[in-house]
This record gives sequence, C-alpha cells and structure tokens, in this order.
Amino acid sequence: MTVTPVESQAMARARALGESVLGTTSPNPAVGAVILDADGTPVGEGATAPPGGPHAEVAALAQAGEGARGGSAVVTLEPCAHTGRTGPCADALIAAGVARVVVAVPEPSELAGGGAERLRAAGIDVELGVQRAEAEAGALAAWLTGVRKHRPFVVWKVAATLDGRVAAADGSSRWITGELARAAVHRLRATCDAVVVGSGTALTDDPQLTVRDTDGRIFGRQPLRVVVDRRGRLPATARVLDDAAPTHVSRASGPRELLAELFDRDVRRVLVEGGPTLAAAFLRNGLVDEAVVHLAPTLLGAGPSLVGDLGISTITDALSLAVVDVTRLGGDVQLRLRPTRHTGGRESADGGS
Repeated sequence: MTVTPVESQAMARARALGESVLGTTSPNPAVGAVILDADGTPVGEGATAPPGGPHAEVAALAQAGEGARGGSAVVTLEPCAHTGRTGPCADALIAAGVARVVVAVPEPSELAGGGAERLRAAGIDVELGVQRAEAEAGALAAWLTGVRKHRPFVVWKVAATLDGRVAAADGSSRWITGELARAAVHRLRATCDAVVVGSGTALTDDPQLTVRDTDGRIFGRQPLRVVVDRRGRLPATARVLDDAAPTHVSRASGPRELLAELFDRDVRRVLVEGGPTLAAAFLRNGLVDEAVVHLAPTLLGAGPSLVGDLGISTITDALSLAVVDVTRLGGDVQLRLRPTRHTGGRESADGGS
C-alpha cells in the first residue's frame, strides 16, 4: 500500500469530518472526504449531509471546484456506484477529473458496491484500506453494524460512584458527576439517533432526554426519545412526552425486539441510558457495542449498582471490556470501552422494565 504523508493526514481529517456529523446522517453512513489538488494541497472537504442531501464526496468536490482536476479524493468509504436519493459518487469523481482516490473502508453492501471498479475503469488510480481499522471503529461503526448485523449500534452510558453505585440508598442520584461530565453526556446524545430508557428510569427520574447546551437551551436537532414501557406505566405528564423532541413508547418484550423496531425507523446508533435492569438485559444478550462510563471520586457503600444481574456466577465467565480511551472531565473520569467477550446469554423477557 503506497500512501503519501499528505494523503495520510487527509484521511485523518476525513475521519474527523465523518465524526462531526454522527447522529445526522442515518440511515446513510457518516462519511468524510478531502480533495487534494495535483500538488497535494487540500482544496475541498465535506461530510455526509442528512438524507436527501449531498454525500461527502460531492460536497468536497463542490468546494474544490477546478482544483480537483488531476488531484486526489481521500474518503472514508468507497464511493457508491448506485443511484438512490442522489447520484453515484463514483460518477461525480470521474466527472471532476480526479486522478486518484484513496479509500479507508471498501463498500460492504452489494447495493452500493462497484465504485472502485467504475473508477478504475475510468483510468483512476484507487487505493483501498488506508486507515481502515480506525475508520471502521469510528464514525462508520454504527452504519457497518447495521449492514452486517441488521441492528443499530448500541452505546451504553452510565454515571456511577467509585464503588459502582448509580444512586444512594434513598434513591437520590442528582448529581453523581459534575458539570463537565453532564455536558459530555449531551454531546454524546447528539451523536446518536435515539436515546433509550426503561419505564423504571422514566418514573423515578422523569428525565427529558433532550440535547441541551451548558445554559440549558434545547438544540435544534434532537434524537428520538425511547421509553421501553411494556406494562403501560408511563404517565401522560412525563417530561419525555413533551414537545421538545420526538418520542417513541415501545412495548417490546426484549432488547432484540426493541432494536428491530428502531432499525425499521432508520435508527443506526442508539444510546442506552436506562437503569441497571435495562443495561443488564443488553449486556446479557451481547448487544452493547460500546460503553461510556463516568466515574465520580465518591463512595456511597450502598444503593443500586451500575448494572443488574448478568447471570455470571464465576470469575472465568466475566464479561471483558477493552479500554479505548480515558478522559478527565473536571473531577470525574470518563472511560470509553468496547466488549471483547460477551456473556452469550439468551434473550431476556424483562429487558424493558
């Protein structure tokens, strides 16, 4: 694989561009693209617009103009070769006169495949697999999960004390973590298509589940709020039912059924913010793709644990997670983890309590 340092830098930028539009592109992938002119100077960049809008390559080409001719396109996903709501990106690159296309992730779906072949047939040099692992683990992870597993990518978020308590013995939980950690939660919500809680959390905490800035102002674009309420306990006065954002009340009997419902609604990235019971149901069934844990340097000694019963009785069966990132948020610590070994349990019947 022959890639110049400038192309490597451009790919890192393209991956960042994809990350910047997470939560706005579903069911389309969050792609980033950078156009380099014939001398290797960046002359255009773009990211996937909301459905119906231009794809990353088209946006980047529009910014580059004639600077694209004889240059290179660096893109996180193989340009599509099919016509959907927009035309084929491969054709747009050919028309723009680029000489080379550098791609991180080859197109995994048959529908949109064939872009690299079309580009090569037009005499364009194509390099596949540049920073592929990083791109697949980044902004494309949710979309790839949908293609490969036919379900949304699931992020489980939890805030806990150092001894793993999500509330005190009397049920009080505001606030376990500080302002910086809470602001980080809103940024995380903004990257997701849906935020899920169980009816227990909705009844106990009455959360609004919106994305807000540090002054409490509601953002323009909001994820779908989802309450799993199999027994119909959610009152009409619940804040999650206000008009600040769309809400879906699900009667699903388990996480897999819930994820199928959401997938049919074009949801590709889900944030699970429910309590220990809901979290355990997702973890038991191997349905957590990433965990974001906020730990406060406090101790309670009693109160509900951050996760419920996982059906694990011996240390050798423990669910293992790899630490992806550790970030200090004021006095708190954020751990981002990905499971390396699942429990392999069966679907739970009470995943929506």
